[in-house]
Amino acid sequence: MTPSQLLLEGVELMLFGIGFVYTFLILLILCIRLMSYLAGRFVGEPVPQAASAQAAAAETDADILAAIQAAIHQHRARRG
Repeated sequence: MTPSQLLLEGVELMLFGIGFVYTFLILLILCIRLMSYLAGRFVGEPVPQAASAQAAAAETDADILAAIQAAIHQHRARRG
């Protein structure tokens, strides 16, 4: 085989490979969108949280904020 024939076969193989990869990626995207559609259709709407759960979350956030502030203060005190 001549070098030009080898080069053409290499280009042909490259194009087939790229075509297969793009085809697979397009099918993958379509399957993911289909699964997303089906999951959204069968799962339904999310249940809203109760007011007590929101109050507990706010209290937990305040506790976490206080712990973070104490850790920063302790770190700065150790550094000098």
